[in-house]
Amino acid sequence: MDFFDIDFVGIAKSVINFVMDILETIVFVGSLFIVVYLFVAQPNQVKGASMDPTFGNGDYIFTSKITYKMRSFHRGDVIVFKSPHNPDIEYIKRVIGLPGDQVMVKDNEVYVNGRQLKEDYIAAKTNLWEGGYSKNGEATKVADGMLFVMGDNRPRSSDSREFGQITQESVIGQVFYRYFPPSKAGAIPNPFPADFQSYAKTAPHLAFGLPVNPSIQ
Repeated sequence: MDFFDIDFVGIAKSVINFVMDILETIVFVGSLFIVVYLFVAQPNQVKGASMDPTFGNGDYIFTSKITYKMRSFHRGDVIVFKSPHNPDIEYIKRVIGLPGDQVMVKDNEVYVNGRQLKEDYIAAKTNLWEGGYSKNGEATKVADGMLFVMGDNRPRSSDSREFGQITQESVIGQVFYRYFPPSKAGAIPNPFPADFQSYAKTAPHLAFGLPVNPSIQ
């Protein structure tokens, strides 16, 4: 074959088409990832020990942003929400009380509507702090559009016992899956009995947005 018989133009077109196909695939995958990240689910890294032993420091989880578009909040759900002190910081806690609930901590035990919770998932008994929101033996009614949350590691968690109820609007989503470490990977179950998980009385609103800090406390 003579050198001048080689179809350089055809080869160039083939290379360009191949490169364009790759770029189109990259753009499509990237766009899909952005849509999923903003509106469906986001990855988070757990930072700190406030949710021990359920989640350890450094665990990686997926947070669903559509769960509360399809159903209301349940007692026992693990959620990610914006800190009431600093919206740039995200917290991970467990929902204890729904709107209308009476939540009380008495002698290191938690009661919801007079029912003592059996909390096999916590690291230690529930303590209170002087000057905090919750007082020993005093019930607190959860207001409409609000939630009462606690960390599973009660002595190491800053939560509603300290800063009070959180707004449903501050909730980013429900933690539904842990993907790292592999030894603990899997769906996140709700430890409360099905007949106690219930539904919130008010329709929840889910705030969307790109988190400034992907780590949660």
